[in-house]
Amino acid sequence: MSAVSPFKLASVLLQYPTVALFDGLDCLDTTAAGSPRASRAAFRRFLAWLRVTPPAEVAQHYVETFDLRRRCALYLTYYRYGDTRKRGMAMLEFKAAYRAAGFEPVTGDGELPDYLPLVLDFAALHPRGERLLRAHRADLELLLRALRQAASPYADVLEAVCAQLPGLGRPDLARVRRAWQEGPPREDVGLELFAPPGYLAGQETAR
Repeated sequence: MSAVSPFKLASVLLQYPTVALFDGLDCLDTTAAGSPRASRAAFRRFLAWLRVTPPAEVAQHYVETFDLRRRCALYLTYYRYGDTRKRGMAMLEFKAAYRAAGFEPVTGDGELPDYLPLVLDFAALHPRGERLLRAHRADLELLLRALRQAASPYADVLEAVCAQLPGLGRPDLARVRRAWQEGPPREDVGLELFAPPGYLAGQETAR
């Protein structure tokens, strides 16, 4: 049996916590035990928290963290562009990557193409997905910092993801410092919804 990608495991853990997630904790523990050493401890800490926390409390924490905190959004282009018109252009990069890998974007009620669990799932399937994560390493760092500041156990999942990516270079560090001080830009615009058919090779969203 081949090892499950740490990106795939992170994708599962960053989606809304359903009954299926808690029913599958034994399987997830096994998967975490076989993950790369750099990410293993972080995954185990998060899974240990899931085991001792009531599901309703986990769900409430998820909503309060990812839905109600601007700095903890699970959308990679949000940190650089906020809800500005530039963000719509930035998401073309994601759509192009999905198309090039054979995953055709569709308009519907799915997630936006920069939704982190979706990008992580893509990274587990195709090198273009990991390239997207690398290109948005600074944005992942901003999310990690925000989760740590909020004392959220989900910081461990982001730590596990970042451990599989290169460290921050000088330009990224400067971008992180500037964005951390200023926060995401504001300018409300409409954004086209997107999801590859079948949520990338038949995987369904957990929400």
